[in-house]
Amino acid sequence: MSDADDSGICNIAAALPEMARRQPQALAVVAPAGHDREGNRSYARLTYQQLDEQSDVIARGLRACGLSRGMRTVLMVKPGLEFFALTFALFKAGIVPVMIDPGLGIKQLKACLAEVEPEAFIGIPAAQVARILLGWGRQTIRHLVTVGPRWFWGGATLAKLIAAGQGAGPFLEKTQADETAAILFTSGSTGIAKGVVYSHGNFMAQVDLIRATYGIQPGEIDLPTFPLFALFDPALGMTTILPEMDFTRPAKVDPEKIKAAIDDWGVTNVFASPALLNTVARHGVQHGVQWTSVKRILSAGAPVPAITLERMHRMLSPGAEIFTPYGATEVLPVASISSREILADTSALTYGGAGVCVGRVVPPNDVRIIEITDAALAEWSQVREMLVGEIGEITVLGPTVTSAYFGRPEATRLAKIDRAGQIVHRMGDVGYFDGVGRLWFCGRKSHRVELADRTLFSAPVEEIFNTHAGVFRTALVGATVAGIRVPVVCIELDQEAALAKPALFESLKAMGEKFAATRGITRFLIHPGFPVDVRHNAKIGREKLAVWVQGELS
Repeated sequence: MSDADDSGICNIAAALPEMARRQPQALAVVAPAGHDREGNRSYARLTYQQLDEQSDVIARGLRACGLSRGMRTVLMVKPGLEFFALTFALFKAGIVPVMIDPGLGIKQLKACLAEVEPEAFIGIPAAQVARILLGWGRQTIRHLVTVGPRWFWGGATLAKLIAAGQGAGPFLEKTQADETAAILFTSGSTGIAKGVVYSHGNFMAQVDLIRATYGIQPGEIDLPTFPLFALFDPALGMTTILPEMDFTRPAKVDPEKIKAAIDDWGVTNVFASPALLNTVARHGVQHGVQWTSVKRILSAGAPVPAITLERMHRMLSPGAEIFTPYGATEVLPVASISSREILADTSALTYGGAGVCVGRVVPPNDVRIIEITDAALAEWSQVREMLVGEIGEITVLGPTVTSAYFGRPEATRLAKIDRAGQIVHRMGDVGYFDGVGRLWFCGRKSHRVELADRTLFSAPVEEIFNTHAGVFRTALVGATVAGIRVPVVCIELDQEAALAKPALFESLKAMGEKFAATRGITRFLIHPGFPVDVRHNAKIGREKLAVWVQGELS
């Protein structure tokens, strides 16, 4: 272990041994393990004491095999007990895990790995084979660990790490608050995925804000359908129940398997993307499903439609609540709102073109709206702040704001502003504050459509058309026709509705004329299925849609 001075010691993994001391026999992680001979569902599990001890052993084993503090290490292991033990071992050892969504695709994965220049690679056999065949990290990777059978590629196995790390008791590197803890890649929904540099201080602040904002207590049972979010659970004292699902396709989840996990373990908290909630809510209302033990749902990644919230509430107990925290990989949480406030108040305004209310700012964040520009802003003196009700770019200063993108100085320059020595993050989203202090989201800055006489923003336009009975969702894009920039609304039809195309388009035009945000929009195109991000299946790939639209109009 390090002999660094104890002042400023901060390691996100320190929460695990503390929880193991408080509740050693409480379950930390539970993962599906098939069925027993009688056909009953079976599970693998680790208590807090077991997870703490296993991660200590693996941390020492990693060091014994040559991995050192600060070493960037790709982790490609399926969500399960080993994923948790390895991640906390890396944190304990001060080694920097690099987390990349495997669903990004071969081209993006290779670009991400080349960018981050990893020195070590921990992966299942399939990931190791892909690494070799596709040349991932060929110039920089010097240490290999295989989780499972090792074939011809050399390096250590997880079993060897465990054997090498036996003995010696607790292990926790004395990392500092500003020291890099991990590199987490964005979803790549609006371009190339970028590696966000997380410090141990960022992680600790996130845990504190999530606990305080949602009143999470040790002993709760969490069902996270996004694996990285599950890593907060041990620090919060919750039991993680990993669902049986393909984490890269949350919209395709089997609702019965989610229901089974909830019932088997008495789940109290669920984290899910809007796409997953849409799937389980439609099924749940149709079949009378009840999630009786769930008292809290958190949903992030994109706005949750009011109809989905209404359906979910029909499945929950009367006192249960759904929250939609607003944030990004670079800073989370920024703001939050409850489903009850959305359904009782803000949804009516949303459907009139006001955008999507994301609630009130989570303290101690300092959120300000600045004039829209695509240029870099080095210092706050270059900024013009907007007034209440004026749409601009959303910026955040706070303890969870990350400092940089790894290996992307230009992206960092465009996303960060110096304010008296503190880092302000530009969300890349546009929005405004209303008269009672609520923050409203109007879409991505890059998705605005600038016309000769006005600028259209995606959320206000789309949420109006999304209320049409024949529509599942819409996407606003810009196109050029005869040298003139025009707005086009792409339509993804509701599978349960049937309406002839001419009648649908005339109905949408008439609807659009009723609201200032959509007045004058006359071009609509039906798309068979929108491209979406791999992480949440909820962020629409408008850049790809724009290319498709231009081709259709040409």
